[in-house]
Amino acid sequence: MTTDDVTVLRVAGRPVARYVTRPELPARLSPRPYLHPVTTLAGTTVTDLAPADHAHHLGVGVAVPDVEGTNFWGGRTYVRDQGPTELDNHGAQRHTGFQLRDPDGFVAQLRWVAAGTELLRERRTVAATGLTPAAWALDFTFSLTNVTPDPLTIGSPATNGRPGAAYGGFFWRARKEDRAPDAFTPDAEGEDRVHGRPADWLALATNRWTLVFAGATDATRRDPWFVRTAEYPGVGSSLAPERRLAVAPGDTAVRRVVTVVADGRLGRAEAAALVRKAVGA
Repeated sequence: MTTDDVTVLRVAGRPVARYVTRPELPARLSPRPYLHPVTTLAGTTVTDLAPADHAHHLGVGVAVPDVEGTNFWGGRTYVRDQGPTELDNHGAQRHTGFQLRDPDGFVAQLRWVAAGTELLRERRTVAATGLTPAAWALDFTFSLTNVTPDPLTIGSPATNGRPGAAYGGFFWRARKEDRAPDAFTPDAEGEDRVHGRPADWLALATNRWTLVFAGATDATRRDPWFVRTAEYPGVGSSLAPERRLAVAPGDTAVRRVVTVVADGRLGRAEAAALVRKAVGA
């Protein structure tokens, strides 16, 4: 099914994700296109939308807390020496059209707008690919181009003084289960050991599903993972972990994350094998 505002991605004819281009959301949530629900091939939902604990978490997408002081993440803004603060500084990502739209993927154009001024122009490429009868991959690339005449910098609560909170970039809000998911990388286990560190891939695993996130470019693999399991299940790739990311006028920052979506619980060897198949490495 495809409409002006919703595109459904399919794997071998089976719907696995719904992409909403123009959601009707309050400004405080930093309105933006998102994927939700995303499901396993068996139909289990593995995303959450506007959950009670964080109403600005919107399935799968790109969210950045600080682009030259504009909040494209939603919710409160972390202010140095003050903490999380309610500010009227929220931006919006506006879908302007598709360059390509097929049942298994699309290429979209977006404008990142703050107070009526376009700061960034995004080219977003998303594709769904079958891997096995029980697993498929979501390939998500975003390219952010500075369309202003001045340098732009992208920040995070971590660069603004909040240790351990380097979120901002690709972000996947998973659905809460009865117990928190396990998190592991090729050589570490547990939220404390995988959060804030780079790794070729990172997995969240429950008895019902496993998500394996893999950086698919050198720049993406250098970004540390932002990981939450105990408070809520969520994973992101951090654009600005320690210092602000500068984007000169006309320059573009590109990141690509490929996520394996599998039914059931995967072990480390199974996760690694599927990542190799999905990324082609």
